[in-house]
Amino acid sequence: MRIPSWTPEQKAQPQELIDAIKARRGGEFINLDLALLWSEPVARGWNGFLKEVRTGLPTSRKLREIGICTVALLTGAHYEYVHHAPDFLTAGGTQNELDALARVLKGDARLGVKDPDLDEVSSLVIQYAAQMTLDVRVSDAVFEAMKKHFDTTQIVEITTAIATYNMVARFLLALGVNPET
Repeated sequence: MRIPSWTPEQKAQPQELIDAIKARRGGEFINLDLALLWSEPVARGWNGFLKEVRTGLPTSRKLREIGICTVALLTGAHYEYVHHAPDFLTAGGTQNELDALARVLKGDARLGVKDPDLDEVSSLVIQYAAQMTLDVRVSDAVFEAMKKHFDTTQIVEITTAIATYNMVARFLLALGVNPET
């Protein structure tokens, strides 16, 4: 990391915050937490918000995770991909789909996605994530296609997951947060 890993000796944080982060992480901090904990308001807000984005949304976790993996690969946020590819698989995705994602992102996924290992809806979410990540704006045609497959709440939730993980990627890359060893 480009900053020191947080320790309680360097910057005390409230025990309830430490406990809440550890509870969300299954008892252990990850490297991302050791950057976030330098700021109590950032760590507190991040923990609550990301908990909801990760596990509190009813919209398909598989589709949210393929959007997140798209962001990770397009931005070069290896840390993010290491953490989210397994979540995609746990949510019902396949290794063939992850391999297809890597293949289609070698081209310009903003213009469309075609791969026999990806269904129409996954391909659309990848294209949507690619446009959000690389262009920020989403074309009217892609947005209209999203409206054909998702209701308004689902669009908001998929968009939130993709936008949130664009933020995460930028945080990870700016601070040089690396995957745990």
